[in-house]
Amino acid sequence: MPYEQITVETRGAVCLITLNRPEKLNAWTPDMSRELGQAITAANEDDAIGTIVMTGAGRGFCAGADMSYFQSNIDASETKAHKRDGGIDWISLIRSSKPCIAAVNGPAFGIGVTQILPFDMIVASTAAKFGLVFVKVGIVPELASSHFLVQRVGWGTAHDLLLTARPVSGEEAVSIRLADRLSDPETLLDDALELAEQIAANPSPMLRMTKELLSANACDTDTARIQAREHEKLETCFTLPEHTEAVAAFAEKRKPDFNAARHKAQARID
Repeated sequence: MPYEQITVETRGAVCLITLNRPEKLNAWTPDMSRELGQAITAANEDDAIGTIVMTGAGRGFCAGADMSYFQSNIDASETKAHKRDGGIDWISLIRSSKPCIAAVNGPAFGIGVTQILPFDMIVASTAAKFGLVFVKVGIVPELASSHFLVQRVGWGTAHDLLLTARPVSGEEAVSIRLADRLSDPETLLDDALELAEQIAANPSPMLRMTKELLSANACDTDTARIQAREHEKLETCFTLPEHTEAVAAFAEKRKPDFNAARHKAQARID
């Protein structure tokens, strides 16, 4: 489908989504949020797609929310949730999605950072800058970032980043675990796509179930409940063709073909 503020293309088993407002450093708008939701949902429904990579057009990743949006809220004296988030439950979408990787090519500020904190991995360019600048514009962080930021960088560093609102380089972002990998600007996208292809080679149902377990169990201290969730997923795995194919491929000393196994199982049902 046509989009106005993003572009979407397929690179092998990867859906590449590019924020496409380069003249505004890809500043976020509710319309962009809606388009992202539509594109990610479509990728999740496409059996040929294994992973999703998101990057920015031009020299920026996402400069935060478009300030004209804030002005329109003030002028209208309203900040309804459906206007702020574009009607998308972003956290639920990302955590239930196929694996998502952010390739941060340049400045990422405000929601430009918080929208990727729940992603599975963040690859930062040495040209990237990250800034959680909410207090500087008289607001507080959103998109559950006061949870995910602590999960990524720890208690003290989360306070540092949010209370000082200071920007950090791509190098520092990786050193404090705000980002997971560092790349040169010239190789950033190729590195992110290579990582995405490596993940996409694994069976999609198990990838998504693993994400569900990480989301549910990361902060749970009840080990019995944690193991119960894992056991439930394991029992499901044992019934799926991807597990059968993995065991057969191991015994036959060959590379598993999970897509073929899934299609063969679906053909039997049909």
